[in-house]
Amino acid sequence: WHSSGTYSVFDQKGGSCGATMRFRPESQDPANAGLDVARNFLEPIKAKFPKISYSDLWTLAGCVAIEEMGGPKIDWRPGRIDAKCKHCCPPVGRLPDASRNADHLRAVFYRMGMSDKEIVALSGAHVLGRCHADRSGYDGPWVRSPTTFSNEYFKKLYDTQWTIREWKGPLQYENPEKDLMMLPTDLELIRDPIFAEISKVYAEDEKAFFKDFSAAFKKLIEL
Repeated sequence: WHSSGTYSVFDQKGGSCGATMRFRPESQDPANAGLDVARNFLEPIKAKFPKISYSDLWTLAGCVAIEEMGGPKIDWRPGRIDAKCKHCCPPVGRLPDASRNADHLRAVFYRMGMSDKEIVALSGAHVLGRCHADRSGYDGPWVRSPTTFSNEYFKKLYDTQWTIREWKGPLQYENPEKDLMMLPTDLELIRDPIFAEISKVYAEDEKAFFKDFSAAFKKLIEL
């Protein structure tokens, strides 16, 4: 996502093609903190299959991971060409800021050519993994099964009472048991009327979420 989410329809720069996160300043963007772990994890595969571009490898790995964790099959296609140097990096600051609101989400995703439905569908990937305080500043997982791709993220948004966490870190929300969290941008998905209508559908219909996520993710990695 972070290698793809820098695309702009206005200058046609950024996106998956190029794998520019290999270079500074993109690799040092605070929004990409910790992603060197994931990139390095794929290096043995790149060494074994040197003809595949980093751009194709990263996007393919994302598709395989989603499917292996129980998510939908993504219609992946090869053909991305790697950039040669740092001068191809998009401007820093194009990725979403988790502390912002629905207007910010729309500004970022509309810049990529995404719709409201695609914004919500792609946000559903927060069902995976967790935040690390030493990287993003935020801390905790969104769900209790962070290695299973499902619509649990949307269910939790709706069936949990989220309150502000009292701590020294940035603004985030916690559940009554204090073992799960949501970011400010997550809660925008149930506060904004248009986003909320789409989120409700996904909370109630996992097949609809999988279908829309698969299409949106395919679009994302081909930007």
